[in-house]
Amino acid sequence: MSYRVEVDLDLCQGHAMCELEAPDHFRVPKRGKVEIVDAEPPPEARAEVERAVRMCPTQALSIKAKES
Repeated sequence: MSYRVEVDLDLCQGHAMCELEAPDHFRVPKRGKVEIVDAEPPPEARAEVERAVRMCPTQALSIKAKES
């Protein structure tokens, strides 16, 4: 199933836990907020992306089903 990753920048505090868990999909500049490298990662990356979403201490990231 296709999915997309979304971020609530009001919640993001730049802890970079997502980048540590999935560096190919998230980037957090020094003193910045998360940048999603690929908002629609491939299905084979889903486990890694889900782990990164779970590790976010402020729950700023979410996974949404992609509309067909």
